[in-house]
Amino acid sequence: MIKIIIATSNPHKLEEINAINSSNDVEFDVIKGSFNPDETGKSFLENAIIKAKEASKITKSYCLADDSGLCVDILDSRPGIYSSRYAPTQKEKIEKLLNELKNIPKEKRTAHFTCSMVLVNGEGEILHTQEGRVEGLIDFEAKGTNGFGYDPVFYIPQYNKTIAELPDTVKNTISHRANALNPMIQWIKENLV
Repeated sequence: MIKIIIATSNPHKLEEINAINSSNDVEFDVIKGSFNPDETGKSFLENAIIKAKEASKITKSYCLADDSGLCVDILDSRPGIYSSRYAPTQKEKIEKLLNELKNIPKEKRTAHFTCSMVLVNGEGEILHTQEGRVEGLIDFEAKGTNGFGYDPVFYIPQYNKTIAELPDTVKNTISHRANALNPMIQWIKENLV
């Protein structure tokens, strides 16, 4: 069994990662107390590296960080790395996004969630990186109560639902975080356990 610290103090992210993780060989935990490094990177990967290295300085152990966000094609991939800082509240973020797409027809509302993950050792050396994506469309209104962030407006055509309308059991098999985490766990099992 190997223990890996997730570079966050957000218990919701730990819950989601533990729901995706089906391995008995890898245990995840979060940093205790406040953790809010300055995300100055120009990409999801750069921000994940900043978080992972900062976490390893604090914990001196294996740390996994991710940075993720929503990229809308017609908005030149905005909000992108600024997804969490796009507007002050979650409701305002969704309102701003829907407003920017007000006159855009459904077929041009293509988007994807991206998740970049980085694993570092206790010295902050990068051991492995992984990226996951999920493709969809931005719906015309928020629907559903599951999930968080932009999930209520991120429509998955094959399910005919937004991510927020899907049960967690489905979300945790198709999400961008799952698509990055599952191969990351496989790498950890093959190389560290």
